[in-house]
Amino acid sequence: MSAVTYFEAIVVGAVQGVSELFPVSSLGHSILIPAWLGGSWARDLSMGGESPYLAVLVAMHVATALALVVFYRRDWARIVRGLWTSVRDRRVSDPDQRLAWLLVLATIPVGVAGLLLERALRDVLGKPVPTAVFLALNGIVLLAVERSARAARRPVPVAPVPEPTEVTRDFSAEITMPIRIVRAEEAADRRLARLGVGEAVLIGAAQILALFPGISRSGITMVAGLRRGLSHEDAARFAFLLATPVILAAGVLKLPSLFTPANSASLGPALVGSLVAGVAAYLALRFLTRYFETRTLTPFAIYCVVAGLGSLAYFLA
Repeated sequence: MSAVTYFEAIVVGAVQGVSELFPVSSLGHSILIPAWLGGSWARDLSMGGESPYLAVLVAMHVATALALVVFYRRDWARIVRGLWTSVRDRRVSDPDQRLAWLLVLATIPVGVAGLLLERALRDVLGKPVPTAVFLALNGIVLLAVERSARAARRPVPVAPVPEPTEVTRDFSAEITMPIRIVRAEEAADRRLARLGVGEAVLIGAAQILALFPGISRSGITMVAGLRRGLSHEDAARFAFLLATPVILAAGVLKLPSLFTPANSASLGPALVGSLVAGVAAYLALRFLTRYFETRTLTPFAIYCVVAGLGSLAYFLA
């Protein structure tokens, strides 16, 4: 039986860590890269049979989830504390408690769908041609949503408003109260906590589409968030928070498959590849959280369309 080499694990780990969070589909790239390179890569990184590649990918997914936990550690501490106090007090009275329950409820649909459909969809569609088609569709969806969002942001002409008369007031004798400084991340979570339960569940359920190879989990979740009126920054944040328990739970559930005699030769590469994936995911998060403060999904959409159609033409040639 073939084993994943260290070099293959490093390359795949770097791509997996980045593409899991960039809206370009990590599963799609995990299938397309071996098909593009061919030779020993196609043999060692096969999705079928008893190949150790799937087990190695599971370890990389766990590393990516741990990077998400580390990056959002202060936020997750607040959210978990909110969930605990909500259960203890049997009430939902603050934004952290509400956001915690929204994340729990929004995770249920993809959790159930993943248990029922993930293996079947991977076996049927986890091939280069279907993956290329879905990658191109992923890009088309991102482009369509960005176009509609841009149209919605188009300014509407309004009549000029007279300047108000300036009024001055001396506050020197007023009693002042200390003001608690709210971190930008905490302010974002307060905005997310205002989502309705149905809206949060719909956004979370969008992750089910990521079971199709080539559809990005973060991308399709952001699309759902944008359609519900979230900004790019808040949609990305909600997508990353939603992805954390899903990726971590799925990875931990499947991780024992790596520790079998048949996969013993791939344990070392799996460890190295996972370290690379974790670091790549952390760096990708640092980039994306800043990127989506002012920018859009359009460059990623164009990449997916070009890469998907180019792959399709290559595999059908």
